[in-house]
Amino acid sequence: MAYLAPAEFVTKMVDAGESKLLMSTRDTLIRAYMAGAILALAAAFAVSVSVNTGNPLVGALLFPVGFCMLYLLGFDLLTGVFTLAPLAVMDKRAGATWNGVLRNWGLVFTGNFAGALTVAVFMAIIFTNGFTEAPNAIGQKIGHIGEGRTVGYAAHGAGGMLTLFIRAVMCNWMVSTGVVAAMMSTSVSGKVIAMWMPILVFFYMGFEHSIVNMYLFPSGLMLGGNFTFMDYMIWNEIPTVLGNLVGGLTFVGATLYSTHYKTAPKRRAA
Repeated sequence: MAYLAPAEFVTKMVDAGESKLLMSTRDTLIRAYMAGAILALAAAFAVSVSVNTGNPLVGALLFPVGFCMLYLLGFDLLTGVFTLAPLAVMDKRAGATWNGVLRNWGLVFTGNFAGALTVAVFMAIIFTNGFTEAPNAIGQKIGHIGEGRTVGYAAHGAGGMLTLFIRAVMCNWMVSTGVVAAMMSTSVSGKVIAMWMPILVFFYMGFEHSIVNMYLFPSGLMLGGNFTFMDYMIWNEIPTVLGNLVGGLTFVGATLYSTHYKTAPKRRAA
């Protein structure tokens, strides 16, 4: 499990950001679609485990399997490109522009949403036997999650919105740490161990992840959750995307770049 020093893996972060900006539209969409689908399936798996065992910690312990799979397969989540893509512009890499960053973010958002929505439809069919009966216990749980994390926030007004935003910031602090942690090792086992820890933290703590929510909330609507699509967008998805952007770029991307890549001049000895 070879370990790379911070200066080495931060260089890989910038290289990864440049690669994502220069990727073709087709490849960006396909990789984003598959990432959204795999993470959605992992979320369904984790909720299933939590309901069947009655222990949310067990679900949180197992949820990172989806993140590890999509990372090792080279697929892209919006939360990851929020952190990596801007670094290529900050480093003035050839062809890296802010317009390119916005293009990348838009394509990845679209692909992630499409992938997560596909799995939401598939799992809703499974939880209701093809919409012929009421949702099973897992489907009901997903519906309640959607209610609590939309109209539940709305009931607290500005305080609820602030809580939602901070949970989204904290989420991508952890998720982007997982993305970066995978670059610290050159072995599969090392990457998996490094990724597993921060992803476990975000999921168990109930932080808000924009792509996980692309599965949970549309699925909740299909399964009878007592909230609307606009509740989901205004009181979850849009603030969560913004919070994820702030958390990943400030607490992970910019901080590591500024202190391990563009370091300040050393102090002179007295």
